[in-house]
Amino acid sequence: MERLDGGSAVPSRFRGAVVALGNFDGFHLGHQAVAGRAVARARAEGRPAIVATFDPHPMRLFNPDAPPFRLTSLDQRERLFAAAGADAMLVFPFDRTLAGLTAEAFAVERLGTTVGAAAVVTGDDFTFGKGRSGNVQTLEALGVRLGFAVETVAPVSHHGEPVSSSRIRALLQAARPRDAAELLTRPFAIEGTVERGAQLGRELGWPTANLRLGKYLRPSYGIYAVRGRLGDGRVLDGVASLGIRPSFEPPVELLEPHFFDFSGDLYGQAIEVALIEFLRPEAKFDSLEDLKGQISADAERARAILAS
Repeated sequence: MERLDGGSAVPSRFRGAVVALGNFDGFHLGHQAVAGRAVARARAEGRPAIVATFDPHPMRLFNPDAPPFRLTSLDQRERLFAAAGADAMLVFPFDRTLAGLTAEAFAVERLGTTVGAAAVVTGDDFTFGKGRSGNVQTLEALGVRLGFAVETVAPVSHHGEPVSSSRIRALLQAARPRDAAELLTRPFAIEGTVERGAQLGRELGWPTANLRLGKYLRPSYGIYAVRGRLGDGRVLDGVASLGIRPSFEPPVELLEPHFFDFSGDLYGQAIEVALIEFLRPEAKFDSLEDLKGQISADAERARAILAS
């Protein structure tokens, strides 16, 4: 699996690829259907399979003050695309130059000159080009002219509603991580580097690994049963606080997992923490003893949930 820069021509071994084209934030069931179709076509035709994404998300360029909303980092998407069978991830840097390209210019310059695509697979609601002027019909017409095939994949539904990144975000903000996981086909996970904090968890007898939330969507603040993946591949069960720690001043927004039966130094390490189940909202406690008692109860409940 290779990560390619969409701002320059891809290596010759990837030219003539079948390209899955979209933003793919979250890489949910619908995105997986598009990528899966591209990979299947590539294998049948003996071609490379590329999944192309945009970074930063176009919304960030057009609405820079929007609250954080990302469901996946580029590193996470790269791993997910690889697991889906792609040979490479192509990242188109979404800047003013790219945003200013007409639909025709994008097809000619990026899909043609940059990639040399043999076929492009998208969702049937895909739009592209300045002012979102191009749609799949535009892409099909351009493909005929430029010599690449175009295939579209219909939306995927779950419980009678289309699967979308916005639907997943709404579920996470409504404290429904299990429902979001059904659409993602895995739990929503935040990846980051463990920072040295104020050692509050250690003082309470529950040492935690402190992660900033960065560009990720803010799920509902509260306490979660979690599963962590360390850099060495170990997977650990735990309980985590996600929010601003209302019992302490000043408020600091963090994801703070405590991993059961683990002792070790995680400072400076990149870890990924998956939200499995929402246990309760954050709360302010009158005393540290009350807080410690609640943490113990949260941990016991998280252990039971994760064991099942």
